[in-house]
Amino acid sequence: MDSRKLLLIDDDRLQARIVQQQLKAFHGEVYAFEWAATYEEGLQRLLSGEHTACLLDFQLGPRDGLELIREAKEAGCEVPIIFLTAESSSSIDIEAMNAGALDYLVKGEISASMLERSLRYALKLSETLAELKRLATHDALTGLLNRREFNRILAEETERAKRFGRDFSLVLLDLDHFKSVNDTHGHPAGDAVLRETARRLGGLMRKVDRLARFGGEELAVLLVELDAEAARKLATRIVEVVHGTPYPLDEDGKELTVTISAGVAAMPHHATTAKALVQAADKALYAAKSNGRDRVEVAE
Repeated sequence: MDSRKLLLIDDDRLQARIVQQQLKAFHGEVYAFEWAATYEEGLQRLLSGEHTACLLDFQLGPRDGLELIREAKEAGCEVPIIFLTAESSSSIDIEAMNAGALDYLVKGEISASMLERSLRYALKLSETLAELKRLATHDALTGLLNRREFNRILAEETERAKRFGRDFSLVLLDLDHFKSVNDTHGHPAGDAVLRETARRLGGLMRKVDRLARFGGEELAVLLVELDAEAARKLATRIVEVVHGTPYPLDEDGKELTVTISAGVAAMPHHATTAKALVQAADKALYAAKSNGRDRVEVAE
């Protein structure tokens, strides 16, 4: 099994040698050691996402580790960081934790066992925090974004579109006659239909698109830099993919034909605010339902 990568960002060559020797004395996990001696090199390596954890020195020439943590976090870095400093200071300790460090060690007091424990603790805490973040932003049943997170992203994209004059589109989707699925086949079958629909739609999305469970049997898709016509084509493809292949109901081979309706609205053609865009797409979705379901309608 490949060893994990540990990055040390520290301008002290002696400290790099000490950490390298301490890693060899670990009793559990094996780490491949990498050292960056400057702020710029350290930040670049940290943002590569290749490292399991990072040890970061407080003093880095004219700049410091607190600044580096903040810059890395703003760039989306999720690597667990353990802060190192030459002397104990409660103020630095608190600042480091507030900036995003997961633990704090004083250089002169670090032993191999202490470093191993700190890395174990930081990795476990990082996993826990990542799971809490996922639970706060994703739907538990489908694994898609939840409505609150989708609304946050929609608001951000609306502001970005206004600032740079870019189009984007919203597609609201609703599974047809979903209540009858639950009533006839039971709620586990309804849950399975939702999960399978999420899986099928996920296969149609680009990396920049955002797919969410908007509520109940309703889904939402945010399509970055796509106008209404391009969004209509994708929504048509979604409708085809949903009704094109029956959904498996159980291990006995029973299947269910599922259809979905879609409403499309685009920014800024149909709306100039996030709220108005949702209303326009919802109105188009209602038209799709009224006109026979299993179809796409674009906002007027």
